[in-house]
Amino acid sequence: MGHWLYRNIVEPGKLPLLLALMSFVVTFAVTRVVTRMIRAGRGPFGNVKAGGLHIHHVVPGVVLTVAGGFGAVASGREGFPAGLSAVVFGIGAGLVLDEFALILHLDDVYWSEEGRKSVEAVVLTAALVGLLLSGFAPFGVNDLSQDEIADRGTVIATVAVNFLFSLVALSKGKARTAVFGVVVPVVALVGAIRLARPGSLWARRCYRHRPRARARSRLRAYRHDRRWAGPRRALEDWIGGKPDPAPGRLPGPDHR
Repeated sequence: MGHWLYRNIVEPGKLPLLLALMSFVVTFAVTRVVTRMIRAGRGPFGNVKAGGLHIHHVVPGVVLTVAGGFGAVASGREGFPAGLSAVVFGIGAGLVLDEFALILHLDDVYWSEEGRKSVEAVVLTAALVGLLLSGFAPFGVNDLSQDEIADRGTVIATVAVNFLFSLVALSKGKARTAVFGVVVPVVALVGAIRLARPGSLWARRCYRHRPRARARSRLRAYRHDRRWAGPRRALEDWIGGKPDPAPGRLPGPDHR
């Protein structure tokens, strides 16, 4: 195990990335445990307040992310300062992305349905960093030989084509596919070829006068969501906790 760690992590200079990923995942897990205990009224934990103001953990997260980022830039890729900066950055990033939905909506939606976006952001980030740690390079440059890497024109063309595939996948309403496609080129190509999701920019522009394509798009999205929505929600509930039920709407004066 030690030999594998040295050859694949330490020697290529990936130890700070590994430390950042580990501290990121551990921080998110601990934060979710603590917040769920606070929500249930268990344990010694409580919300941090200053003068009646609730201090969200995204605030120290931003401070730690900035400190760790600048520390990493100043310390390089090796030595104790680089490792310490990576750990600080990972802790800060875990705290920030745990409240990603709050930043996105500019509202305290932590335990609401919108708060699921925080869990999605954390899982997506951890998966991408894990791919980079495993040896994947962005935009498919990892697929090139040493001679091709020396040819800058080949590298630029590879980057441009794969980036185009990712943009097409994004315009088709497939954000996760587009993001993973930046690291894994085949994923971007598949997302670019397949039908767009209904309501996406591509569907509104390109399926406007193609009723059969619109119908196929809706049917495929319906089947996909019916198959995967339940397991995805169950996984998100297990990771981040169940969101609060949406408040019932009171009948208005016109309701009988």
